[in-house]
Order: sequence, then C-alpha cells, then structure tokens
Amino acid sequence: MPFSTVHSLMLRDQTWIAKAGVSIGTAVSGLGGLGVLLLAVCDSSFLTVPEANDLLIIILSTGKSWGNMAYFVSMTVIGSVIGCFLLYSVGRKGGSPLLRRKFSQQKIDRAEMLFKKFGILTIMIPSILPPPLPFKIFVLSAGVFRLNIFVFLTAVIIGRTIRYSLWGILAVLYGNTFKNYMQQNLNSVGTALLAIFGLVLAAVFGFCLYRIRSQKKQNSG
Repeated sequence: MPFSTVHSLMLRDQTWIAKAGVSIGTAVSGLGGLGVLLLAVCDSSFLTVPEANDLLIIILSTGKSWGNMAYFVSMTVIGSVIGCFLLYSVGRKGGSPLLRRKFSQQKIDRAEMLFKKFGILTIMIPSILPPPLPFKIFVLSAGVFRLNIFVFLTAVIIGRTIRYSLWGILAVLYGNTFKNYMQQNLNSVGTALLAIFGLVLAAVFGFCLYRIRSQKKQNSG
C-alpha cells in the first residue's frame, strides 16, 4: 500500500490507525523507517493524526526484537522532532496570526503564563503525555514567545524519547496483550496519565509550599 493511501486514510478518519490495526502498521512498515519518519513529521507539524505514532510504535514493536523496536522508536523521535521544529519555525517567523486563528485568546494567555512560569517543562511534559493533553499549541507558542531553540529541541527530544520508548518497551515485553489493550484504550490511558501527573504536581507543589511556610516560621521564631 503506497504512502498516499495511508495519507488519505489519515485525513478521512483520525482514528484510522486504531481501526486498520495491523494492516496499516504493515503498510507503513513496508516503507521502512522512512515511512514512520514521514508520518511523525506530518503529525507533529501541520497534520493531526491523534494516537497514530503511539499505536504504530506498539504495532511495529509487538513480537519483534529490541533492536527493531529501538530503530522504529528512533525514526519516530527524529520525525517528530523535525515536525515540531517546522511548526516552531513558523511561530518564530511571525506565527502569531496563525496561533490566534487556531486557538482562543484564553488558551494563548494560559500557554504564555506556563512558559513564563515553567520554561522548558511547558514543552517537555506535553511531549511525554499522550492525548488528550494538547501539544501543538505549546510548540507553536514556543516559537511565537521566542523560547530558545536549543532548549526547545532538547525538551522535545527528551519528551518524545521517553514516550515512544515506553510504548516500545511494553510492546516487546507484553506483546499482543498490551497491543490489543492500547488499541482500544489509548485515549483513556492518556487521560489517566494526565490525572496522575496532575496529582503528583499538586502534591509536589503542596509539599514545597509547606516547606516554605515552615522555613518562614522557623526564621521568624
């Protein structure tokens, strides 16, 4: 199956990869690393194919060797980094109108606040967590708000490597059981991970606040 056919499926149904399963995975795999890389570039830049890269990594790693998994993870990470760089470049070279056309002012203001407060983590954390956490608004905003390019690329590389490596490792270890579960529940898993991360972040924030207040009481005492 040629890549153009895969592309048409992507546009027609954003859950194409979950429905087509192994057959689509085989089609992209037939193109080798180049097919996986191109899909990652498209998904991370100007097309949106929710969950496609995550499920492809799982499909292409299930029942395969560690080397095979590492190869496809690497190509996906490289493609995703290239796609993110393209979107970042658009934002840096005057992408403010595009940002406002794609997202509400409230979301843009929130993204700007997060960049000012957390810096590199504003890119790294969304790059790790799967949907439904939004990511492209932060990539485009990073360019508009002039986040340092090296900081940006470092965050994307680390985040994407963690995310795709996790899926690949679990697919190699648990095979079809893990693949079948994730094909049906990836979005739910993403929601659960987001909730867990939120709880951990709240706990860390609460602990830090407690330590600061305790330190102030000791100093004043």
